[in-house]
Amino acid sequence: MSRESKPQYSSALIKQLRHEAASAIADFSANDVPALCNRLGLGDGDREESFKSKYKYAERRLLKKSRADLLPVARRLFEESESYGLSEALARIEEVNATTISELTRRRILAVFDKRPLSTEMQEIEFLRRVWPTTKMPSASYGAGSGKSFDDDLFNALVRNNDWDNRDIFDAAGLLSCSQHQFFRFLEEVSSPLAQSPEAQSEIVGVINDHLRHDGYRLTAIRKLSGSPVYQVQPAALGSPSDDGISQALEAFDPGTVHARWTQALDRRDTDPEGAITLARTLLEDVCKWIIVESGETFGEKDDLPLIYRKLAKILNLAPDGHTEPVFKQILGSGQSVVESLGSLRNKIGDAHSPGPKRVKPAARHAQLAVNLSGTMATFLVSTWEVRKPNLTKEAAT
Repeated sequence: MSRESKPQYSSALIKQLRHEAASAIADFSANDVPALCNRLGLGDGDREESFKSKYKYAERRLLKKSRADLLPVARRLFEESESYGLSEALARIEEVNATTISELTRRRILAVFDKRPLSTEMQEIEFLRRVWPTTKMPSASYGAGSGKSFDDDLFNALVRNNDWDNRDIFDAAGLLSCSQHQFFRFLEEVSSPLAQSPEAQSEIVGVINDHLRHDGYRLTAIRKLSGSPVYQVQPAALGSPSDDGISQALEAFDPGTVHARWTQALDRRDTDPEGAITLARTLLEDVCKWIIVESGETFGEKDDLPLIYRKLAKILNLAPDGHTEPVFKQILGSGQSVVESLGSLRNKIGDAHSPGPKRVKPAARHAQLAVNLSGTMATFLVSTWEVRKPNLTKEAAT
């Protein structure tokens, strides 16, 4: 790494790292501290000096280390101590050159849980113990040196007294000020299939991604656990330039079902092509049905997507036969072909039916095409409905 590209650590970060390293060493017995420091390359010493003050013993030796030498010492120490404070200090050092999410994004994400449980599938305290090493963290209520841990705080507040809400938990855990590494760990655990039902997981991932995308990150499905997606926070991959515009239009139309379906399709576009193609088709069906119902018309329970779209096309005056200008007839005819083709594609290579032994498996590029076409078409239908709706409402009134 060139001198120009080396991270520049602030004095405050180095001071905090040194403090947390000394504190982690002080957690060992006085008898063990000299040998531990010797293993870490911090120099010799005796037990008498250690018994006077373990923290001072460690601090004097850490102060002799340059910034360049301090970091590897802290990393080796963490392997032996697993100190939460030291892990946070190390994470902040490693995040110096990383793209960071803003405090505003953190606040918006945490607000998602103002009226939502942290987990639908396990007890709250069990979930929190998965996110934080609660027994290794000092008590937020009693403070360091009290002999109490953050786990004691949680047990008292959530089991004995039941007097903390989610905001109290976040404040005590320091989620607004913790390292980005720890915040991302929270997001990955709160979106885990072990913590959420399939319905809750889908909704939570969609809402969180709506906030993360502004800072260049997203929860991305990286594997499956017994058929359910497992998510990891990753830098947002560059996708279609229209993704943001489609997201805004569909969220304004229906933030629940329709927008959630679009978000699910985006999440699976690169990692689960078959599922993404199925969701692309379902997104169009959702939009068509919603607009038909809002217009006061009906559709049959067994109507397939092409038939539903033709009913909607009449409502919105999108049927090619309703126009005389050749270019409009061609464009609207192509739109109808897109809808019919997506329905056919879903039946042939989506995950809605048994694949059979010889069925072609779609690649990510096929899913990208299907999802992008579906999103664009859905946005066009929603925009057309917003324009037509006032006139149709007047006609119905007369």
